[in-house]
Amino acid sequence: MTAVANPADLAEISLFKNLTADQLVWLNERLHQRVFPTNSNIAVVEQPGEVIYIVLAGTLKIYVHQSDGTEVILAVLGPGDTVGEMSLVDSAGRSANVITLEKSSLLWMDRTAFEQCLQTIPAVNRNLVNILSKRLRLANEQIQALATLDVYGRVARQLLAFAQQYGRPAAKDGVLIPIRLTQSDIADLVGASRERINQVIVTYKRQKYISVDRRYRITVHNRAALADRCR
Repeated sequence: MTAVANPADLAEISLFKNLTADQLVWLNERLHQRVFPTNSNIAVVEQPGEVIYIVLAGTLKIYVHQSDGTEVILAVLGPGDTVGEMSLVDSAGRSANVITLEKSSLLWMDRTAFEQCLQTIPAVNRNLVNILSKRLRLANEQIQALATLDVYGRVARQLLAFAQQYGRPAAKDGVLIPIRLTQSDIADLVGASRERINQVIVTYKRQKYISVDRRYRITVHNRAALADRCR
């Protein structure tokens, strides 16, 4: 059974860009699709990595536990993102926990198929290098933001990064970020308390920089104003 009805749709995923039609068909025969409910544990830290996942729809949280029991969110992932590829590349255990923040549809491929993919399709190797490089660049920017920006600037930078990565035109105006972002999640991402993030979000909503719907989807209405807060 194939993963998606039309193999050409796989070309929209960053890992599978610039592949031939035959290569996409080959991949589609080795990929699997599964829907996970909210709060499903996809991976556990130090667990052996045997599967790579690709998000088709939904939101995943990547996090680790500190010694005091609190969580540190390393990333929030949405459609098109991959997770689990590092363990397949270096054969080490999972470096973080992964959980669904909402009902999520994922593609997955086991280690054997992924290694065969890397050996036979050079474009996937190039795409994987680009994905990992982009992830490292974002991590560097996050470290810089934590060191140099106040909480208003850190939230603005994070929202702009999400808008750049996942944004699509909103129904009325602005850029919709189609992933679930609660104030608690944003707080953990930017290193602030939820109460402080509430103040920032309320301020940005009042200034009409953003809006938030009941499903925790944020729409950015004034990217220039948020960019000013990052300087």
